Amino acid sequence: MPKVSVVVPNYNHARFIRQRIESVLGQTYRDFEVILLDDCSTDESRSIISEYAADSRVRIEFNEKNSGSTFKQWNKGVRLAKGEYVWIAESDDYADKNLLERLVAALDAEPSIAFAYCRSWRVSEENHLDGFADSYLERPRWTVDYCVDGREECRNFFVVYNTIPNASAAVFRKAAYELVGGADESLLLCGDWKLWAAMALTGKVAYLGEPLNYFRFHDQSVRDTSGLTIHALESLQLSRWIMTQITPSETAREKMCVRQAKLWVPALMSTHVPFGMKWQILREVRAIDRRPLLHAIRPALVTLRLKFARHLAFIRAVG
Repeated sequence: MPKVSVVVPNYNHARFIRQRIESVLGQTYRDFEVILLDDCSTDESRSIISEYAADSRVRIEFNEKNSGSTFKQWNKGVRLAKGEYVWIAESDDYADKNLLERLVAALDAEPSIAFAYCRSWRVSEENHLDGFADSYLERPRWTVDYCVDGREECRNFFVVYNTIPNASAAVFRKAAYELVGGADESLLLCGDWKLWAAMALTGKVAYLGEPLNYFRFHDQSVRDTSGLTIHALESLQLSRWIMTQITPSETAREKMCVRQAKLWVPALMSTHVPFGMKWQILREVRAIDRRPLLHAIRPALVTLRLKFARHLAFIRAVG
């Protein structure tokens, strides 16, 4: 039985899938299996994946019908996994050759650790480094190694935001994943955030400040307006769910309200968001924020300024 199962879920990432697979097979840690999943890609992904069929470490699973969900693919991959640990290596990212060795060592050192993750580089389609992917996180905490109680991590940080910018940076215990019921397939965008928080509540969390993961940003990873609105709603729902599990510190609660307002205020001010969606967002805001009007002032002014700038640019363009 392999110690680690590497799940590579793919959909239309033919441009990147070969580099991803090679970065997995080239790991210095060798006790692993690779499960290559394809969710009915319409590009050349399947022919590229099929090139690895002869490798004894590789299993290939092609869906007959598109699942329509990243998190359904995650759950499928983990169900197929034979290893004690699982690494979900997204098909458009890639990794340093030492990633598995370093993260497996962290998990082996402490049985109560539910998952371990490392810092991520942000990279372009052409593999150009564009700084770190954690620019929204606090300094200097995410520049050094740590191992902490997962409940405290939820109380102080996960209630504010998803502290793991990219799933490809994490290796987790399959038992912890199964204990929390896997990824929530009802969520479209924030299923990873809920998964990490849920697993953190079961034990400890380990972090490596060494950047061993390469998180790719490209055209297909940019969310449209509807996606941003769904993200605003799901973010509110996730903070609310975490608050049912733990009581956040007052500092974390204030940070959460300020950060959430930057998401929900533009959604409420948008003429493209349906009234029903706005009402759902308002209900979630009222459930977690004691002073929503105060927190709405700054993002409302920023939104108005952006709207005015776009309107002015339009007038100049047609004038």
